Amino acid sequence: MSDVSVRERLPLEGRHIALGVTGSISAYKAADLASKLRQAGATVEVVMTPAAAQFVTPLTFQSLTGRPVVLDMFAAEEAEAHVEVARRADALVIAPASADCMANLASGRTPDMVTLTALATVAPVLVAPAMDSQMWAHPATQANVETLRARGVTFVGPAEGRLASGRTGAGRLAEPAAIVGALRALLGRSRGDLSGRHVVVSAGPTQEPIDPVRYVGNRSSGKMGFAIAEAARDRGARVTLVTGPVALETPPGIDRRDVSTVAQMLAVLQEVTATGDALVMSAAPADFRPENPATQKMKKTPGQESMRIDLAKNPDILASLPAGGVRVGFAAETENLAENAVAKLASKRLAFIVANDVTAAGSGFGTETNQVTIFHDDGRVDALPLMSKYAVAHAILDAIAARLD
Repeated sequence: MSDVSVRERLPLEGRHIALGVTGSISAYKAADLASKLRQAGATVEVVMTPAAAQFVTPLTFQSLTGRPVVLDMFAAEEAEAHVEVARRADALVIAPASADCMANLASGRTPDMVTLTALATVAPVLVAPAMDSQMWAHPATQANVETLRARGVTFVGPAEGRLASGRTGAGRLAEPAAIVGALRALLGRSRGDLSGRHVVVSAGPTQEPIDPVRYVGNRSSGKMGFAIAEAARDRGARVTLVTGPVALETPPGIDRRDVSTVAQMLAVLQEVTATGDALVMSAAPADFRPENPATQKMKKTPGQESMRIDLAKNPDILASLPAGGVRVGFAAETENLAENAVAKLASKRLAFIVANDVTAAGSGFGTETNQVTIFHDDGRVDALPLMSKYAVAHAILDAIAARLD
């Protein structure tokens, strides 16, 4: 057994992001976005239009990013600031992007530092529009959007909801978390080692009905599977996430398929794995289901002291799926971890299996961390330390990427 040298990694670690802020009432959300980009590990450099500075001061962004804000090319500390910012950027995010900004981008006009930077950069550009719904729906705005999309610009939003005018409609700036997610997906597609690959991930529990209000299930939260899906997206993969009932938001840029029972999960996986390069079966499907679920709620009767429910064996999803691609299983154990994991490795035709002791501190269901051991089909065993589930996900994907190569 080898102790693998791994470290925590942040989703945007080592990335240099130029954040363009234009004149919109939603510019205050750009401050939160700048903060979230830094929390994700990015170096953030803000460029603003004069109109944006009427809503949020440059000092706000300087305090959040730790870097000077570029507002005026002629007053900038750096000669040709627009070109230098553009060259440093791994991506340019314009949030919020006003209708005027998008019109200038489409026509190639550069009246401010944001549009100057956009014209000078060769990095991917992500635009998050924000405006009144009538402005967004106007044919001129829609034509500008199509022009920019044809040039390779990626859009996130706008969202539906209450607008500054008090009306309701499309035009709200996408939430900062959604913008960060879209950025991670964009950078993954342009530089990720799994770009062009299709990774299928299963997550969460299944719920086998006893009657219309009760079910047989387990404590799986789905957090490990969702972390794998996000990490695969961040590395450029096209990700299909097949999940049982969980209380988790869908990560941006991921195709999510919701199921409830083992039979439903198996049917969907049979469909989506047909084009998959890898399958990570991190879901915790129920081994058994009620044999004859009741069609109405089962009521207790006076004097009743017990209830019997006959269980039937569910199909083994991994064993039922045809072989192909890199197949990865999970083993959530409470004892004899190595013995139980190795037995599943061969019977389910896996490249490797990820095993964890769910009774260990920080490694059980619902936690933000995990401590796993990876058992490979060639006999190698990699023991990983306790770390975030996102870091564990990357360790798993490192092993998948090696197999795909």
